[in-house]
Amino acid sequence: MTRASKATKSGSTGKTESAGKTGTRTSRGRTKAAQEATPQESAVQEDAVLASGVQDQAGQDQTVQDQAVPEEGAQGVEAQGEAKADAAHLNTVNNRLVDHGYLTEEEFGTVSETLQRNLATTISLYLKFKKYHWDIRGRFFRDLHLAYDEFIEEIFDGIDEQAERLVALGGSPVAAPSDLERFSLVQVPTETVRDARTQVADLVQDLTRVARGYRDDSKTVDDANDPATADLYNGYAATIDKIRWMLQAMMDDDRMN
Repeated sequence: MTRASKATKSGSTGKTESAGKTGTRTSRGRTKAAQEATPQESAVQEDAVLASGVQDQAGQDQTVQDQAVPEEGAQGVEAQGEAKADAAHLNTVNNRLVDHGYLTEEEFGTVSETLQRNLATTISLYLKFKKYHWDIRGRFFRDLHLAYDEFIEEIFDGIDEQAERLVALGGSPVAAPSDLERFSLVQVPTETVRDARTQVADLVQDLTRVARGYRDDSKTVDDANDPATADLYNGYAATIDKIRWMLQAMMDDDRMN
């Protein structure tokens, strides 16, 4: 081996050993510095660790709470009760001041069931009058075509009045087609009926049932501490009685046979 090669080998080895020793000293120096930290610095470090732990625990607690309790302002929550109308206790947007007023939970349950049923019935009766208004043919076309719309005007306001009465008492009316069919006393025909007498006779039967329902419900809600809703029902019963009387009078015409 030449002197140059020996010098090169010797130089490389020396640098490597020197670098290794320097790295060891640096590592030992840092470890020693960490061990010699002042009490104040140690306290700061411990506080940071504790704070991190508290934050982690708070995050876990919040996650559990979010899973157990509906989010404030949650949307699309279904109302409760037999009529699916009790909205007073829902955690939904703008719902904090909704309550049943002077009614107890039991009284509200009784009143809301009647309001939901009568609302569905009135909407269905409106639709049935319209269906027959469109389908009527023959000698009595003009008379019934116009009369049906006149009767609709007399019952139409009751739709909004009953729905808003339910809302005022802490409820939430359901109005989906499936709900209307489930609650209503009146079934909207799916077939086409052209004959005047068939239409009128069918409506008289419906109106007889609806008027009786209003009279019975008036007493029911009055017993449930809600005379205001009872008064509404008495007015609707009188209107239905009048419409029923007019349709019955039309059936006395022999030409309708």
